Amino acid sequence: MPVEGTGAGGGRASKSAPDAAFNLWLQRGLHAIYDDVAREPVPEELLRLIEQDRSKS
Repeated sequence: MPVEGTGAGGGRASKSAPDAAFNLWLQRGLHAIYDDVAREPVPEELLRLIEQDRSKS
């Protein structure tokens, strides 16, 4: 998960140690909370609604 201000074209050339430590802590925390949810399959009803919407366009 990219964090604002990091990576190519992301802003500041380098981050201070406290910023980098916070970003790492935040990234790990968010992954711990949301990875299981993100791995769940998309419900069939939602997929059906998406397909219906696509066919209208």
